[in-house]
Amino acid sequence: MISVIIPVYNQADKITKTLDSLIRQTYSDIEIILVNDGSTDDLDGVLENYFRNLNSQTTFWIIHQINKGAPAARNAGFHKSIGQYVFFCDADAILAHHALEIMLQELEAQPEAAYVFSAFYWGSKMFKVGPFDEARLRREPFIHTMSLIRRSAFPATGWDESVKKLQDWDLWLTMLENGQRGYFIDKVLFKVLPGGHISTWLPAAVYSLMPFLPTVRKYKEAVAIIKKKHNLV
Repeated sequence: MISVIIPVYNQADKITKTLDSLIRQTYSDIEIILVNDGSTDDLDGVLENYFRNLNSQTTFWIIHQINKGAPAARNAGFHKSIGQYVFFCDADAILAHHALEIMLQELEAQPEAAYVFSAFYWGSKMFKVGPFDEARLRREPFIHTMSLIRRSAFPATGWDESVKKLQDWDLWLTMLENGQRGYFIDKVLFKVLPGGHISTWLPAAVYSLMPFLPTVRKYKEAVAIIKKKHNLV
């Protein structure tokens, strides 16, 4: 079984598209765990209406908590999950209909890999990502949160709830320090809708040409925090 864990904060306008893409997967042995991280929009109403009209055998769980941030929400979902494989899904993402099946096939075919990751779209921008590379991972984040992970490889410490940005980079570095590697699937398997709370992106040139922008400053501060934590400075 694959446990799909979705932290949700004020994304009632996007979550049904994400759920639609999950229940239409060609691989159906999944459970979906939504963690409402203190949303103040009409998320509960949207979900109630969605489930009322849903004709699916998929198992759903909903966890409610005060707003603690995405890492805490993911940890809460993980503790509820029972799948042999875990997939942390963003609430503003749409998966290709065969995404989970392909990921599982590739992970089972690569017994030395702790997780598999793919290319993806962020809006109209494609991120091809490229093969797993330890040196590159130590230099920069390039692997998306939405990767299929073996439960046995997921760190006992879970997501670091003190990390506010670049949480996926922090996780992959932690797993690398545990001797665990990823494997790249050279296919686009999902699309992230722009405008969400978790996913942001700016062209690379902005970071060098406009260091004064608040977004750029915050990003560089986050990079420094991760590098210090993992002794990369």
